[in-house]
Amino acid sequence: MRRGFKTQAERLATEIREKHGCADDEPAPLDAVAQDLGIEILSADVLVSRARLEELQELQPDAFSAATFSRPSGGKVVVYNPLGTEGRVRSNQAHELAHVLLDHKVRTIERVGDLKFLTCDVEQEEEADWLGGCLLLPRELLLKAAFKGMSAQSIADTYKTSEPMARFRLNASGVLVQVGRTRAAKARKSSHR
Repeated sequence: MRRGFKTQAERLATEIREKHGCADDEPAPLDAVAQDLGIEILSADVLVSRARLEELQELQPDAFSAATFSRPSGGKVVVYNPLGTEGRVRSNQAHELAHVLLDHKVRTIERVGDLKFLTCDVEQEEEADWLGGCLLLPRELLLKAAFKGMSAQSIADTYKTSEPMARFRLNASGVLVQVGRTRAAKARKSSHR
């Protein structure tokens, strides 16, 4: 990721939460964020049969999570796979909204068999992962959860995200290190009494 991006993303997520009246430790309301951006969020089973999605899932698990499309008439639509858990769906939606918020452009041609499609580059995917995580699991929320001893899975269950996103945010944000240092300092202080 480019230098300073993580700090920039944390600030942007904070601004978005503040705009929607959220506290420092509350996830951003994805539907409201999408509405502000003029984006419609659609389940893929509105466009193709659920049976086709299940067939794809059997052929290659998690081959399709979500994608953002530009409409010929203008505007964008985020299409998500409804077969995932609620947490996975929300994590995927946040990732796609992050691409739009960051004005990412598709520019990498990928091939799967005879099919070609455009994707963002690896750095943009990492940025969307980071900002999506900031939107759903702000640092203050993670700090409070970690001090309570909540696991990544319990954070994911409580705040409706995927467990990999919760684990990623706990580790990459430095929250676990900060909590560990605070607890160690308290332990040293109480042992000197």
